[in-house]
Amino acid sequence: MMVPSEGELFKKILGDRWSMLHPDIQARFDKNPLPGKPLYYTGRLSELRCSRIGCMLGYLSQPFIKGALMPYNDADFPVDIQVYSKRDCAWIFKQRTYRLNARKPVMFTSFMAESAKGDVLEYVGMGLGMKLVLDVRDGNLHFESDGYFWEMFGVRIPLPGMLTPGKTYLRHRNNHANQFDIHIEIRHVLFGTTFTQAGVFRELAYPLVGDDHE
Repeated sequence: MMVPSEGELFKKILGDRWSMLHPDIQARFDKNPLPGKPLYYTGRLSELRCSRIGCMLGYLSQPFIKGALMPYNDADFPVDIQVYSKRDCAWIFKQRTYRLNARKPVMFTSFMAESAKGDVLEYVGMGLGMKLVLDVRDGNLHFESDGYFWEMFGVRIPLPGMLTPGKTYLRHRNNHANQFDIHIEIRHVLFGTTFTQAGVFRELAYPLVGDDHE
């Protein structure tokens, strides 16, 4: 069985547009995390922001998807990321640990999968997820959500846009071979920007923690 990677999935989805990505980004996503041997990244968020509506949604969603929507405003704090695979599983997992100022660390794990129709899906917990559309602009990788869903017993039920946090926009921009920055915005059609994250990251060659993912 082929070891899953985001790169293999993104190549398939982007087709000829993959070659338009900066070579550093291509090389970054070409790495396949072997089971039990995650890829490690560390960085700092220069901005973590939520609106009043976002704050309310964050607190309401915490029991179900803690960390996916953080109801905090903060800045200049470290974030650790592990990207890993599991044996006999085609999903790609991403675990983020936000070490906020004057708060306990918040851990959030999502996983990315390809649907039977060839769509990129990201699941954030409790069967909740979103379909992602990929694009390449100025050599950088962009993601936009194209609808949220709740999956039950293998059936994806679309969620009305008005009842979601809003449309998600993510940009992965290359700085140099071992550094990139991430910018995320979630914008609601009525309430405007509900969540924002921005930070700079680099890859590490050694574990951040002693946890193994099998």
